[in-house]
Amino acid sequence: MTEAIKKSLRDSAKARWTALVLASLAIFGAYYFNYALSSIKPMLESILGWNSSDFGTYTSSYAWFNVFLFMLVISGFVLDKLGIRKTGLGATIIMFLGTALNYWAIKHNFAESSVIHIPLLGDMKAQVWWSSLGFAIFGVGTEAIGITISKAVVRWFKGKEMALAMGMQMSIARLGTMLALMISLPMAKNFNVTAPILFALVVMLIGVASFIAFSLLDIKLDKSEGVEEEEKSEEDEFKISDIKFIIGNLGFWYIAILCVLFYSAVFPFLFYATDLMINKYNVDPYLAGTIPGLLPLGTMFLTPLFGGIYDKYGKGATIMIVGSMILILVHGVLAIPSLNIWWIATVMVIVLGIGFSLVPSAMWPSVPKIIPEKQLGTAYAVIFWIQNIGLWLIPLLLGFVLNSTNPDVSPNKILVKTSVEKALSETLSTKGFSEKEINKAIDKATGNAIDSVVQYTNYEPVSIENIDTEKVKNEIVSSIVENIDKADLTGNKKETLKKIISIGKQSTYDAIVHERLNIRYNYFYDMLLFLSLSLLSLLFAFLLKIEDKKKGYGLELPNIEK
Repeated sequence: MTEAIKKSLRDSAKARWTALVLASLAIFGAYYFNYALSSIKPMLESILGWNSSDFGTYTSSYAWFNVFLFMLVISGFVLDKLGIRKTGLGATIIMFLGTALNYWAIKHNFAESSVIHIPLLGDMKAQVWWSSLGFAIFGVGTEAIGITISKAVVRWFKGKEMALAMGMQMSIARLGTMLALMISLPMAKNFNVTAPILFALVVMLIGVASFIAFSLLDIKLDKSEGVEEEEKSEEDEFKISDIKFIIGNLGFWYIAILCVLFYSAVFPFLFYATDLMINKYNVDPYLAGTIPGLLPLGTMFLTPLFGGIYDKYGKGATIMIVGSMILILVHGVLAIPSLNIWWIATVMVIVLGIGFSLVPSAMWPSVPKIIPEKQLGTAYAVIFWIQNIGLWLIPLLLGFVLNSTNPDVSPNKILVKTSVEKALSETLSTKGFSEKEINKAIDKATGNAIDSVVQYTNYEPVSIENIDTEKVKNEIVSSIVENIDKADLTGNKKETLKKIISIGKQSTYDAIVHERLNIRYNYFYDMLLFLSLSLLSLLFAFLLKIEDKKKGYGLELPNIEK
């Protein structure tokens, strides 16, 4: 037995850390695409005509199949039956297919009146439906690869630096989140709204290749231990009856509920964080994603650090309590209506990153202390399934609350877009511009005008009920047309288009301010929801610590075996 252990490839630090990096790259693209569209929420509204409820539907669709068709639990069964390699490869391919469908949906020019009737859900905009369907398929692959990599880390690092390894895996994945938050909106503004999704497709292909490379290394691990095809003894084989042990374990439920509450207070926040920075803190749209992007940037370094501390010194349950307390502080401060200073928001996001590093660094390595390894795939799957209920419900609720408490914003943005569209379509079609150039001018003028109002102008908005929308539309159209007629449009076509976009933006901006249209979201009630989730997560962190004392799981003990 000692000889077999000596020959195991996992005893090579170089081999096991290489395996970790290759496996983590497979999920890097998933974390990028997960937040790619969240950063461009303002453009989805001003260019594609979405509203916050549409956006909430889209973000919640990630969990459709995982929750309602139990695909995540099925993925856990598949993982425990087929093993890490086959499950992971299938998951990365599914992620790519879902992203491809999403790309087609956003790129396709659907008619404005195009809707699809969905049983139980009612009518949905065709573009929102197809985009959401792609995101739902992507979600199946992402959650499957998530539990697969979690089990892979346990396989390669059991009895070694497991918490540190899990922290490193999350750090690499969250690099994708950071990139999405920081570069997606600037990328979309400089190119087009589909550019961030196209980039995601390329990264997904890299992920497939990376997991294939990991699988080859994993095969070598089997050979080094004299095992064929992740062979298991009959005693270690997962049985359906074993799930009774999982769902009957109170410690498992505490950690699963803590997971859904904690992640629901962070991941959906990141979906809306860029828009929050623009609307409440008046941050430039080109920089708005940088502030929430600091959160995953910080976790990249802190999660492995805290994981290393847990490995050496223990205190896993205590770490989760401290992380939950930090969430309460952050969401409490961000919820204060009059506190709209951008640097305070920046500090709070950095602090949130510390909390978000603490809890996962202790949570995921604690699961193998509660659940035997042969049941880990299913245990992680059930936890992720419960987490997905939150990732389905909370974004949907956030979008509904945001739309309901800001009923004028979306209609006013649509009013502005249709007005600019009418003015520039009529004007540019007579000046030899192509349909593509006209659409570009409409998108740029509309988006820049709305961004400028939100960022630089404060006024008491007028309720849409007290606005003559037809008068406002005519004012925008006539102002744009008149100013274009007065302008000197000599020069090359490219320069002329820039001048026209600038005129369209300024004319629209002046009309919005003059009529005092409400186009700024108030996030107060959404932030109260995040605060409530944070308070509940603290409660279950305490319950988990109490249960650990009763059952002796060893959550407060170090992971490294001496």
